[in-house]
Amino acid sequence: MSKRATEFQKKEMSRMYRGKEIFKPLNTGWIDGNVACVREWVANIFFYRKGDTTIMIDAGYNYERLEEKMGWLGIDPKSIRHILITHQDTDHVGAVEEDSPGLFKKAKLYIGEVENRYLTGKVRRKVIYHLYKLPQVTIHNRKQLLKDGETLRIGDIKIKCFLVPGHTWGHMVYLVDDRYLFTGDTLWFGADGGYSFISTLAENNKLAIRSLAILEAKLKKLGARPLFITGHTGWTDDFAFAFAHKDKLCSPFRKRVHDPNAPYDAYDESDDTEANAKNGFLRGVEIEIIDK
Repeated sequence: MSKRATEFQKKEMSRMYRGKEIFKPLNTGWIDGNVACVREWVANIFFYRKGDTTIMIDAGYNYERLEEKMGWLGIDPKSIRHILITHQDTDHVGAVEEDSPGLFKKAKLYIGEVENRYLTGKVRRKVIYHLYKLPQVTIHNRKQLLKDGETLRIGDIKIKCFLVPGHTWGHMVYLVDDRYLFTGDTLWFGADGGYSFISTLAENNKLAIRSLAILEAKLKKLGARPLFITGHTGWTDDFAFAFAHKDKLCSPFRKRVHDPNAPYDAYDESDDTEANAKNGFLRGVEIEIIDK
């Protein structure tokens, strides 16, 4: 399913979202000395390195250039033994689906116990305001199911799990070493701050908005001020910016504040090059906006 879904998105979604400033992925590179990302058209997957351990956050599309781009970062796919999955959409699990090339077939997956209901077929993924059901995703990797609020350790890496449902019923967000929050498809960053993710792709938009408010409250209670790292719209270390419009949705059909840094066609990867990947750290969203 992932190969067909990948090709469909590349062809049809490129046409659908061109010029709408919806997808604003980071190019391949390092955010800082610990976190790297690979760009797969409109999506990012991430790697967190601590000492001799590197974990992966989400598994992207069934993307033929993944191994090549990981090479730009000096990361060997064979070194990846642990993958945190925020949710089961094909642009986040494509590289571990049944028809993938198998780069990570020996890796253990970590996924929310609620989200796993999609993988067992108990629940079908619905999009476009529940008008369409997506095919069931099939994955054969070993899995560890996670609960809301659970804290786990992979070597010396500490990971706190937050259930943030709405986009999918079991979407997880991961706070890594109290410093990096990998938000998947819960937050969407516009030029004027964060919103609840794209409305047309959610299982329940009202739930998604409520979940963001709960997440914000939990982070404040913990005293956490992390880097917010999204799956499609870059990163920020500005807490207020991240939650600026948490009670509003990103709608592809409504006028938004113009973002001069947004690509016209986010499926065009011509500027994602090895030279650029090795040319300094990737800038955060709010820094670019302030500079403008």
